[in-house]
Amino acid sequence: MNERTIWGIHMARDHGTLPIDKGYVAIGWHRLGDFAQVAPTREAFKAAYVQTYPNEKPGKVPVAAGVAYRFAVEMKPGDIVVYPSKQDRMVNIGVIEGGYEYVANAPLECPNRHKVKWLKHIARTSFSQPALNEIGSAITLFKVSSNADEFLAALEGEAFEVEDIDEASAELVSAQVEETTEDFIIKRLKNNQTPFQFEHFVAHLLKCMGYHSRVTQASGDGGIDIIAHRDELGFEPPIIKVQCKQILSTIGRPDVQQLHGAIESGEHGLFVSLGTFSNDARTFERTKPNLRLIDGSDLVELIYAHYSQFEPRYQMLLPLKRTYIPGPAIGENE
Repeated sequence: MNERTIWGIHMARDHGTLPIDKGYVAIGWHRLGDFAQVAPTREAFKAAYVQTYPNEKPGKVPVAAGVAYRFAVEMKPGDIVVYPSKQDRMVNIGVIEGGYEYVANAPLECPNRHKVKWLKHIARTSFSQPALNEIGSAITLFKVSSNADEFLAALEGEAFEVEDIDEASAELVSAQVEETTEDFIIKRLKNNQTPFQFEHFVAHLLKCMGYHSRVTQASGDGGIDIIAHRDELGFEPPIIKVQCKQILSTIGRPDVQQLHGAIESGEHGLFVSLGTFSNDARTFERTKPNLRLIDGSDLVELIYAHYSQFEPRYQMLLPLKRTYIPGPAIGENE
């Protein structure tokens, strides 16, 4: 419909209606000063950012410097801008009217601006869920591409059917959220703990499931990391011997057989990994009723089920909150 660049931008709720009333968009990073004094290259903006914020995490530098570069260099008069306002839940669509400006002593320490002629103010509910997801980006400034036609149609006052899009996307949105959360949990368990700490985490999860568990010595444990049992003293069977692997790779049948070889008569074996198990390992599991393999996805499901019982230190390790996401309508998929 139109090849003009469409930008999405987030501004803090504290701006109120000023961006709309005064006709502008703005971003912060005020300590960088006037962006116009930085050479118009990405590398120059990165260097300026590192010099101004020397203690910033390296991974954040290209993202933050990239936002400043796009705002000062790439945004041009005639570009379209989409601003979802948090205060009134409206989606504001306008056209950039002027080049980059530096406004000293601007409110909220956001001196970097572009003038905007706002043309449309449309309720969020008028847009499809995929379009809302795109402008819900965690980045301050970003290009809108996947749902550009929908925002252009809204700008031009054309009808755009969103109901069918929402129905088709509900299942996809749900799957994406679940996958993203699973990735977050596994990454935290992998990167924010030592292998020995991971064993203590699994032992705590077992306690939340109703077992008494203890972590064995860090060395000389014969491959068994945790001993778990139902009764308080551990005299009544079954005893569960647990092996933990804080790895993301695929575990094969030999490692699983080694654990099973350490299980005595009347005992059970549990192998917990952040990664996956090979088909041969799963086949071996099916032939052994006293053996259970828990991969990363299984572990996440157990975390969901018992998260409310976690000690504060483990809830801090995995900061999660209950939320609702789109799902299939009642009566579907039955």
